[in-house]
Amino acid sequence: MKRLVLLAAAAAILCAEQPEKQMNRSLYAFPGKTPVLDGVIEKGEWDDATQFFGVQDWVPQFSPTANPADLSLHAYVKHDGKRLYFAFDVTDDVLYGIDTERWLPTQNPKAHDLTREGFPWFGDEAEILINATNRYQAEESVAGNGHSWQMVCNLTKSRPGGVGSGGILEGEPRRDENAWNTYRKWIDSKAMECAAKPKPGRKGYILEWAIDFDPCLEVEPGKFYSTAMGNKPMGLNIALGDLDEKEKGEGNFGNFHHEDWFSGAKNVRTQLRHFGTLWMMSDLYTPPPPKPAAVKKTKPKTSSKAKKTSPKKSTTKSSKQR
Repeated sequence: MKRLVLLAAAAAILCAEQPEKQMNRSLYAFPGKTPVLDGVIEKGEWDDATQFFGVQDWVPQFSPTANPADLSLHAYVKHDGKRLYFAFDVTDDVLYGIDTERWLPTQNPKAHDLTREGFPWFGDEAEILINATNRYQAEESVAGNGHSWQMVCNLTKSRPGGVGSGGILEGEPRRDENAWNTYRKWIDSKAMECAAKPKPGRKGYILEWAIDFDPCLEVEPGKFYSTAMGNKPMGLNIALGDLDEKEKGEGNFGNFHHEDWFSGAKNVRTQLRHFGTLWMMSDLYTPPPPKPAAVKKTKPKTSSKAKKTSPKKSTTKSSKQR
């Protein structure tokens, strides 16, 4: 009896430790034209990019997103041989700090300080996490260097423009001084940039993000991705965060309304082993060749001596009726 009780207890613990939902996805970044980082997706500017969508089928860290008008995403990814680019066209019915007061979470009254004590991801925002080596050990998270990192683009605050001006911010692990200094150097040198702008009508916003291969995609010590390496996989995760009025996030950390993740599982989504895959493609995308047209078989002619029969009405539909 004791054994059964112990087994049941062990099973309960094991189930409690398992992620609620596991999801691993892949994206392909093909070469394309260099976009203008201005927070506006111009006609044709991202037509050569891979498109992807969210977030109803992504992994929710907090309240699941059920209504696309509340939060949804149409995103793009490509590169130009020197920089990796993402664009996020976000639908969001309430913009934090624009449609609402800039309220603060009870967990951190310094959330908007642009220091290591602040919360860079507090607000309407996106995060990109990359593991350029595509290797990991156990449950490790990003190191905060060219091998693996996590950066933030926030709609209403940024390192270049301060609080009230959207753009790029240092991400995690922000309390690691080396990581913080590395991220700050990338921002100051414009090795990583992000333009953020609300849409006309304020029912969402646009983020356009650029990431230099060197120093941000370090596939091996001192060696950075280039198209000469061919097609190369990297670990990737993306988060989309959404704050509305404070009461809408009641019960969630920081009163977040939503935080949805491209890959992984709840509570472990920042571990490298839970990342999806970003394929850096060296060649332009070429669609598969068309299938050869089916050869129409002709019936052999019948002998003139064959018995004549009255013609039957054809039941074959015209090709115009397809």
